[in-house]
Amino acid sequence: MKAVFLIVIILSMLTACKSRPSGPVVEKQAEKVEKAAAKPDAQSEKSDEKKGESETYIYNPKGRRDPFLSIIERTKRVRASEKKKKGGSPAEIYDLTEIRVIAIANDSKKYYAMVQFPDMKYFTITEGMALGLYGGKVIKINSDGVLIREHVKNYKGEIKPKDTILKLRKEEE
Repeated sequence: MKAVFLIVIILSMLTACKSRPSGPVVEKQAEKVEKAAAKPDAQSEKSDEKKGESETYIYNPKGRRDPFLSIIERTKRVRASEKKKKGGSPAEIYDLTEIRVIAIANDSKKYYAMVQFPDMKYFTITEGMALGLYGGKVIKINSDGVLIREHVKNYKGEIKPKDTILKLRKEEE
């Protein structure tokens, strides 16, 4: 019985000691908290002064592409909108890769070429005619094929000339 009473007294003393810290430790902790609270106020005043003095930067996206959009998807959308080009001759509504050269003929003055479009229609072209989606122009027709120059936008948005040769006979691979 004395042992149980002794254990209860010891436990109560330990819990009493833990619940109340000594005086000097509490004062030191209070000083640290006050110093920490005082520092941000001084820093915020300095940062407010710097904010007023600093220059602001405004981003102007004009003439720049959106970095979050895929270049490939954007190019596909642009080409799809260009394919839906209305007006013009039937020679201007198809891409050059879809056009086949069927025959080439010449007279004493110039060459003529017969081309076939994907809708199985035939068309006769001469030098200087418009052909293709991207404002292509027939530069030269000779006995082997047709040279067409288009002005196409590259991935940077620059317009560059692109020459395409439509051959009369496809080479065997």
